[in-house]
Amino acid sequence: MSSFPNITSSSLIFFLTGVPGLEAAHAWISIPFCCCYITALSGNGVILFVIITESSLHEPMYYFLTMLSTTDLGLCISTLVTMLGIFWFNARQITFYACVVQTFFIQLFTVMESSVLLAMAFDRFIAICNPLRYNTILTESRIIKVWFAILVRGTVILMPLVLLLKKLSFCQSYVLHHSYCFHPDIIQLSCSDNKINSILGLFALIVTAGVDSIFILLSYILIIKTILSIAAPEERHKAFSTCISHIGAVAIFYIPLISLCFVHRFGKKAPPYVHTLMANVYLLIPPVMNPIIYSVKTKQIRRAIKKVLFPRASEV
Repeated sequence: MSSFPNITSSSLIFFLTGVPGLEAAHAWISIPFCCCYITALSGNGVILFVIITESSLHEPMYYFLTMLSTTDLGLCISTLVTMLGIFWFNARQITFYACVVQTFFIQLFTVMESSVLLAMAFDRFIAICNPLRYNTILTESRIIKVWFAILVRGTVILMPLVLLLKKLSFCQSYVLHHSYCFHPDIIQLSCSDNKINSILGLFALIVTAGVDSIFILLSYILIIKTILSIAAPEERHKAFSTCISHIGAVAIFYIPLISLCFVHRFGKKAPPYVHTLMANVYLLIPPVMNPIIYSVKTKQIRRAIKKVLFPRASEV
């Protein structure tokens, strides 16, 4: 029998970890992380403000972009307090219920981002493969329904996963290996049977990011097929250029996600800080890079930003 007592969830305290092995450099490590958060929050905030205030951007493509920026903001805010709290104040303690709430929102916004990327792929598919019906298919009411469906889908899939955490017992270690509450990290600390939690976690990943990535790939196969059927090279380039920003957003979301999965599966002998840094990159890179990609690659967004933020310069 174990000599460690079972701790009830109501009194359980977890201890978060910054970057294992680099605790002495936390003050310096916080600088790039802080810059990433500032960039992500300000960049996505500007994108939202510009699209809301500029009437020329009230189109389906940019409505989906507001969804992407909203999920990115949610993802940043979900990890901001604990991550910078560790680096700046060594505030490592977090209660079980606060940890569960953070886990839920991190997973929810991750699932929602995957769903939004799929919706944006469908938007590009309709725009290129069936342009004459674009405005009749993607009406404002349908876009609102898509946003509601994305929210409900994430909540329904993740709620059982999070609720099952309350049934776990913890009796040995309470030290989590990340700067935020990560579902696989929590269930690994359990001294009770966590097979159901693991299976449901894998199931949630497959039916969200796994299924979404397959449909995104199929959408682009059809898009490429349609583009190649266009005779004029200029028209091909114009059609493909409308997809560049979305392809970049898909890449910076799925590449870190796949890399993190490989590190957890095959990198058990890697130093602990590798796992932590990969997990932080997975959550921070998309919110940081998405507004940059869309600002650089989308002329309408660039013009709108200049018009809204620098009205005098745009008049020249």
